[in-house]
Amino acid sequence: MLKKRLIPKLQMKKSRFGNRMVLVTTVRFDEVMEIGDPVSQAKIYQAQAADELVFLDLDASVENREPVTDYIRRAAEELFMPLTAGGGVKTLDHFRMLLENGADKVSINTAAVENPELITRAYEAFGAQCVVVAIDYRQDADGREKVWIRGGRTGTGLDPAEWAEKAERLGAGEILLTSIDRDGTREGLDLETTRRVADAVTIPVITSGGCGLACHFSEGFLTGKADAVSAGTYFCFKDENPMQTRSQIRNAGIPIRIQT
Repeated sequence: MLKKRLIPKLQMKKSRFGNRMVLVTTVRFDEVMEIGDPVSQAKIYQAQAADELVFLDLDASVENREPVTDYIRRAAEELFMPLTAGGGVKTLDHFRMLLENGADKVSINTAAVENPELITRAYEAFGAQCVVVAIDYRQDADGREKVWIRGGRTGTGLDPAEWAEKAERLGAGEILLTSIDRDGTREGLDLETTRRVADAVTIPVITSGGCGLACHFSEGFLTGKADAVSAGTYFCFKDENPMQTRSQIRNAGIPIRIQT
């Protein structure tokens, strides 16, 4: 049986106090708190036995600029674990740029919706294992979950599970699912939507948005049927780390790596 994964999410924005990229946490993609240097924090997560890391540039798509590569290059030089990079990826050249600077996988969100052919082209050029389709979603006025792009600013009307299924057909190798409504709230994952997406596809699903307790991770695996759980705020502010959290997950009977 494949072991479940814990994946800290490092969200980045340009600092209000300069032009450098800093690690931030958000609440519902809106309230922003600056934390510090993303690579320094990534090194801590590696020491604490995280399985993988996800780096997301939150400004790139909104500002319509190219992905920033220096942070992923710095991380790749100092870390020995799989790295996913995303934010502003719109072309095969962007995929190539991030992969050549040390990313193992590339996450696409806005461009995947606006240009679905990019998923297939990236799959054909680099392999499905490199293509992560990120799906951000929130409830509409009728209580239905819908996909949003451009940092949660633009609605698409797409259903998350239906879009995930199509993304898999186009060549995606993994889905990164994030509930905007639960982002940073620490109120628990959206287990119903996570399970709907997991049931709709055969590729791994990473769920995120809302982890505030160790049991939320276990629920994501057991009830949500996710292959991995990603969290940002939880690991930044809780007196917990990936090593402690995975021990509690293992105690719930979930197969997860313990040895480091």
